[in-house]
Amino acid sequence: MANEPIIHVVDDDPAVRDSLAFLLDTADLASRTYESAAALLAQAENLAPGCIITDVRMPDMNGLEMVRRLSELGVRHPVIVMTGHADVPLAIEAVRAGVKDFLEKPFDDEAMLSSIRSALAGQAGAVEREGQDAEVRARLASLSTRERQVLDGLVAGRANKVIAYDLEISPRTVEVYRANVMTKMQARSLSELVRMTILAQ
Repeated sequence: MANEPIIHVVDDDPAVRDSLAFLLDTADLASRTYESAAALLAQAENLAPGCIITDVRMPDMNGLEMVRRLSELGVRHPVIVMTGHADVPLAIEAVRAGVKDFLEKPFDDEAMLSSIRSALAGQAGAVEREGQDAEVRARLASLSTRERQVLDGLVAGRANKVIAYDLEISPRTVEVYRANVMTKMQARSLSELVRMTILAQ
């Protein structure tokens, strides 16, 4: 189909590019791969409609810098960032810069496809999103003071141990609060929890 959206995959690791291209192919999604942020930016003016998946850590230019450059160039494609666990604070920064979603590696194939479909569908439905934001704000308001403190620590990209130290409680207690927060916020993953919290503020 001429109007079929293209999933633009940016990663310096050929194995990741190939496995993602294969996954997208099996899901009947068209893709193009790029070995660097520069390679994608070179095509920015003629980038086919769709969405962008990028690794957050790449040589020369990281995913976050690429997102900023795309924004400066007026490219409005939704962006999904892949991140290693240690890069979660960077991924959170990316969400604040306008990234649609971030997924921790190794990610579940279904989670990736769900994120892509959501990104492609997300161009429409601003009114629906406003309703969702109000719902998220109501869930945030239902958190206890301690749950909110733990959530703030997670959104800041702090590890459980650091949150425990800051709040003078045990890491195990932080895990209990974290589980409560995930349940109350109806979040399926840390990335979803962080994203909904940032976007609702």
